[in-house]
Amino acid sequence: MSIDAILERAVNGERLSMEDAVALYESDEVEKMGEAANTIMKKWHPEPITTFVIGRNVNYTNFCDTYCRFCAFYRAPGSKEGYVLKDEEIFKKIEETVAVGGTEILMQGGTNPDLPLSYYTDLLREIKKRFPIWMHSFSPAEVWKIAEVSGLGVEDVLRELHEAGLDSMPGGGAEILTEETRLRVSRLKITWEQWIEAMEASKRVGMFGSATMVIGFGESYEERALHLQRVRDAQDRSNCFTAFISWLFQPENTGMWKTKKLSSRDYLKNVAISRLFLDNIANFQSSWVTMGPEVGKLSLQYGCNDFGSTMMEENVVSAAGTTHKVNTNQILKLIREAGKIPAQRNTKYEILHLFEGEEQAEKDFIMQN
Repeated sequence: MSIDAILERAVNGERLSMEDAVALYESDEVEKMGEAANTIMKKWHPEPITTFVIGRNVNYTNFCDTYCRFCAFYRAPGSKEGYVLKDEEIFKKIEETVAVGGTEILMQGGTNPDLPLSYYTDLLREIKKRFPIWMHSFSPAEVWKIAEVSGLGVEDVLRELHEAGLDSMPGGGAEILTEETRLRVSRLKITWEQWIEAMEASKRVGMFGSATMVIGFGESYEERALHLQRVRDAQDRSNCFTAFISWLFQPENTGMWKTKKLSSRDYLKNVAISRLFLDNIANFQSSWVTMGPEVGKLSLQYGCNDFGSTMMEENVVSAAGTTHKVNTNQILKLIREAGKIPAQRNTKYEILHLFEGEEQAEKDFIMQN
């Protein structure tokens, strides 16, 4: 079956159906999908600019009572290998981030049943007293755990976190938004409805978030299409997502190590289909942390307009044996090699610095970072 008609409809601004998405997943014409996705990306972003944010991932605790089969990072509550970072350690990491021009802290950890709401609100207030930094932190699963421990509703918890200094919420833990896959790989994790509820509630209390997707758990094409449909529906209702990020499950060192690892071609196909289907989300991030810099660069031709974060620190993906460290200098180089103009942005996707025709200024910036 030819996918030309589907791609033509998408490029012309028509909404794709779940059946269309499944047909695209079944096709191997990945380059053709990439070309159409790139055309749509240019409608959102006509200038040849690829953005990135200078940020740090701070994994404040690895204690977790969700026990996902695919996670190599967590330690059970009470484990001698578990930790909760001291406040001073967190402050030091943020201080180092600010010193190199960083603007974003992605703080996330396990669902720790021993941390009350006051731990988070006190920490956020102390961070904001000390640093002019954007806190893009705590995934829906963590927020639901805080709600469970505190006895409050999710929206009330998010309101208190926001008032204490939380600025926006990452969409980690979405994996595949179907109960079939979630029950198989993370039986104790929040449901897909709870994930959506938390993201929409974040918008109601004055924040925004990002949507994520992880493929490679053995899910069906229909499940992938349903995931995209549920993200698009939530965005229609609440406009809670500024960006979409997808990546591949990394089975190494996890309880699902026998799972067949998908290829970079699978990743690029998913990026393209997501851009074609999600017609109401402006920004698509490249996942170079899991895919590597070269595939990350290639994804800029498959619908991505953003290179994500410099990720000064990343412990969850690297625990599964996959980590690609890229400094600011290399990000600038990779974006240029892709034929784009690099630009530093903030979490709201506002451009802070455009690296165009200013070689000396760029050299100075690289030396500082």
